[in-house]
Amino acid sequence: MSTPQIPAGTWAIDTSHSEVGFTVRHLMVAKVRGTFEKFGGTITIGEDPLNSSVEVEIDLNSVNTRDEGRDAHLRSADFFDVEAKGDMTFKSTGVKQAGDDYVVTGDLTIKGTTRPVELALEFNGVHPDPWGGTRAGFSAETEISRKEFGVDFEVPMDGPGVVVGDKIKVSLEVEAALQA
Repeated sequence: MSTPQIPAGTWAIDTSHSEVGFTVRHLMVAKVRGTFEKFGGTITIGEDPLNSSVEVEIDLNSVNTRDEGRDAHLRSADFFDVEAKGDMTFKSTGVKQAGDDYVVTGDLTIKGTTRPVELALEFNGVHPDPWGGTRAGFSAETEISRKEFGVDFEVPMDGPGVVVGDKIKVSLEVEAALQA
């Protein structure tokens, strides 16, 4: 299997063409989706793409679930505790091939708690942009336990379960620009 051709170098995440999203169960019957509107980071591609790395910082104040009251609650000490705990960060520790796709391992930090995670990564290709630059695209997903990161606010329901599920599906759509 050949590794897709992506130029080595530093790539800046183009936040206007990228998205950091999440999905969580609500009342055990529905899914609530949200995004983080402010984030940034770099992808460093090695001569061998398997020697690449990623660093991302996500502004937890920028959470958007299309409900301002819920977003304010998510920013509070019950969930992200943004004032005391700051941003969410991801720093990769490795890249490995998985069939035609990849797995990026790394350390995710939320509320001062760091845990290893694995992102299933799809490389979407490289293309020149209209301004003489080069762009690359990636899609990635993982699932985390919010409780493992200290986001352990619980409201029990009548009967089994809680109002907000523990498992959070994280999905990323990333366009990055090769830096000169």
